[in-house]
Amino acid sequence: MQVSLTRFVKKSPQWAVAIAAILIVSFYWFVWAQERYVSRATVVLESPQVATPELSLSSLMGGGGGNTHDLLLLREHLLSVDMLRLLDNQLDIRKHYSEHGDIFAKLRSADVPIEDLHKYYLRRVEIELDEYAGVLNIEVQGYTPEFANQVTTLLLEAGEDHMNQMGHRLADEQVRFLEQQMVRLDERFKETRAALLEYQNEFGLVSPTDTVASINQVVATLEADLARYQAQRNALASFQSSQSPELRQVERNITALRDQIIEQRDRIAQASGGSLNSVSAEYETLELQAQFAQETYSSALAALENTRLEAARQLKQVSVLQSPLMPEYPTEPNRLYNSSVFAIITIFLAFILSMMMMIIKDHRD
Repeated sequence: MQVSLTRFVKKSPQWAVAIAAILIVSFYWFVWAQERYVSRATVVLESPQVATPELSLSSLMGGGGGNTHDLLLLREHLLSVDMLRLLDNQLDIRKHYSEHGDIFAKLRSADVPIEDLHKYYLRRVEIELDEYAGVLNIEVQGYTPEFANQVTTLLLEAGEDHMNQMGHRLADEQVRFLEQQMVRLDERFKETRAALLEYQNEFGLVSPTDTVASINQVVATLEADLARYQAQRNALASFQSSQSPELRQVERNITALRDQIIEQRDRIAQASGGSLNSVSAEYETLELQAQFAQETYSSALAALENTRLEAARQLKQVSVLQSPLMPEYPTEPNRLYNSSVFAIITIFLAFILSMMMMIIKDHRD
């Protein structure tokens, strides 16, 4: 038996090495490798159904990404070093993975650098996005079922908090900015309204513009009466003397109307200033400033309310489709699968090596 084995090794060393490697690896997987428990969870991100306002923060900024984008952001955070530090602080994963497992599967030391710990973490935590279903599948391997379940639960809680903070950060900054602007705009609005009231009280006019319009209407009426009396004077002058009482009364009426028209026009416009047209122009300027301040204040109020609604719409809730599983038996490592894959690859490589050796031997002969 020993002679046959020695002859086989000398004749086909590649096959001898392949069989030995298969036996050693199979021994490791079936005998030596320590079992690991896998906790699974399936989650999806949902937002509250808040009606989108006509002027929303998302519309101003061009909108945001879809649910798939949010799930990818959640996945990257769950696999990040920051998440690893949180898990280590709360669950002490360094101790768990360094005290359990065989020599090839365990964390080599509890004091390894964070870079090495992160590489090991990525081997024990698998998070995959199902783009068709729009869900995130989480698998955590641990050497005890309780630890695997605790890690999965903490990943879900911390992931939801992170998505909420990230979604609220920009909206909160916008709200704070608008609240600061509201204070300034409120002061500006009160100043313009006070200036307008002070101006009205100074000249004793509620609306100088309406007063000017009324005076213009009076002047128009006086000019119509003046034209009528002038026509009457011309008619009387054609057959009466200039000293007739009736004609002289008409002349007095014409003179009075002209004086009244001049007086009313002087109220509207005077070169010396203080006339109603300058008062009206200044009033219109103050009124426009007050209206602009009011409209700006109203727009800021609407923008503030819309931004608050947007902040509520940005809230992300991690809805659990499959709650973190408390494993009842270990599913890792997949001993038969790992051994079979290694055996197939080894046999394939040994076959290639045998073919190469046969080709080289033929060329030598």
